[in-house]
Amino acid sequence: MKNIVLVTGATSGFGKAVAEKYAKNGYPVIITGRRTERLMELKSSLEADYNAKIYPLTFDVRDKDAVFIAINSLPEEWKNIEILINNAGLALGTAGIENGDISDWEIMIDTNVKGMLYVTKAVLPIMIANKSGHIVNMGSTASKETYPGGNVYCASKHAVQAISDGARQDLVKYGIKVSQICPGMAETEFSLVRYKGDAEKADNVYKGVTPLVAHDIAEIVFFVTSLPKHVCVRDLVVSCQQQANAFVVNRIV
Repeated sequence: MKNIVLVTGATSGFGKAVAEKYAKNGYPVIITGRRTERLMELKSSLEADYNAKIYPLTFDVRDKDAVFIAINSLPEEWKNIEILINNAGLALGTAGIENGDISDWEIMIDTNVKGMLYVTKAVLPIMIANKSGHIVNMGSTASKETYPGGNVYCASKHAVQAISDGARQDLVKYGIKVSQICPGMAETEFSLVRYKGDAEKADNVYKGVTPLVAHDIAEIVFFVTSLPKHVCVRDLVVSCQQQANAFVVNRIV
């Protein structure tokens, strides 16, 4: 059996596409998320389409106890996780720091930073015991730069960068790889969540642009984890052709 893959935030966007990519290629996949109904729908579709082995785990990465209970509850045949895709994350709001919503800040930090740490901590004993493993953390171009209204979201993704770099140094002695993937503008549910359901504002983000899509990132994640054992892609930044950085976007309207 191929290596077991665990994908957080698998019910939509990058996570769903990543889970599909691994399932299509014969990997057993543990899919996690907050929405049981969506997880079960994804499980059914992946099993039907690819005859894949899928194990769903419902938990919110922000809930430390739930994370450890869920991962520790895995049946013996699902415990040997080799690849961890820390994908769960979000942005909320675009207000300046002076007008920011503290609850939005807390959700972003609890999900993007603390949630990633909880899941990593829960899975690491398995990888350390095996002297092998690959952790892929979903960063962002916001891991590399800041922009007006991005304040706390950018800070959370800068933290992903720092944690990824630090973890790579800590875990290299165990034969564990740590990679960070940093997408730019990508049309998923990301902007709809950021604008709290305002579809018009979300659509305007991509006006005049052919953005990345979830499938693009899934291909990259799969590539990074499919390289020979001695090769580690430490940090990869990707954007659509029309986006040079957070400020320079060639919109064709």
